[in-house]
Amino acid sequence: MPRLGRVSRRQSAREETRYRARSIGSVQYSTSRYGHEDASMVVYRFGLRGDRSAPDFVLVHGIGVSARSYGPTAAELAKYGDVYLVDLPGYGRSPRPDGDLSIVGHAQVLSDFLAEKKLDHPVVVGHSMGTQVVVQLAANWPDQVDHIALIAPVVVPDARSLLKVAGLLLRDGLREPPIVGLIAFYDYLFRAGVPYMAQQLPHLLNERMEDIAGAVSAKTLVICGTDDPVVPVEWGRELAGLFPENWFVTVPGPHATMFAAPELIAGHLYEHALR
Repeated sequence: MPRLGRVSRRQSAREETRYRARSIGSVQYSTSRYGHEDASMVVYRFGLRGDRSAPDFVLVHGIGVSARSYGPTAAELAKYGDVYLVDLPGYGRSPRPDGDLSIVGHAQVLSDFLAEKKLDHPVVVGHSMGTQVVVQLAANWPDQVDHIALIAPVVVPDARSLLKVAGLLLRDGLREPPIVGLIAFYDYLFRAGVPYMAQQLPHLLNERMEDIAGAVSAKTLVICGTDDPVVPVEWGRELAGLFPENWFVTVPGPHATMFAAPELIAGHLYEHALR
């Protein structure tokens, strides 16, 4: 995938740059960049089906990592509809914004992207910190999204400190496939970078999803891994119950269940899209 540079403030608030289509195995994808003010996102579109009767899925990654964390699940989802994987501003191949983006700030950029693409009520999926972005999107821009899915929603109330979260992530790292650790290590150090991670962590730790869940009108699916030390099943089930229209399921695997159970997760997401 081509490396992208910083977006100038003088560029249009709604700018799209397209790149040629590529493929992973039998799954074709294209790469685009969307800019808003001083923040921009790189977006990977899987499937390229163009079938407007099929659902669209928008996948939002967690802190430090990138769209690559969804690899196997994105390929499975492409069997059901078009899939858009985003690198949030400052993550993956997206350039770092000039200012500090809060969770709401990331949700604003995501909202602008959905409006620009004119996606007709896609299923917006978040993993880990991405669940916080997705919930803020659904709460603040309810007309744009009526189906959301939260995979491993963070952070459990009694673990909202740097030391506790770090300890849980280390425990989880021992349970993840090696490829997950390699992707996370590269993204943390060479893409997002430690300074940006340090800037973003307080937003992750201070977000209280349970306080705004009741204001979300979108149909909400919560997915938890049965072997996830970061987000216990009990917390996922309790949190799911706070959303007015909710479903809760478990899948085998640790925190990055998108690698452990991609077929199961894709199936649950497609079923949710049909509700």
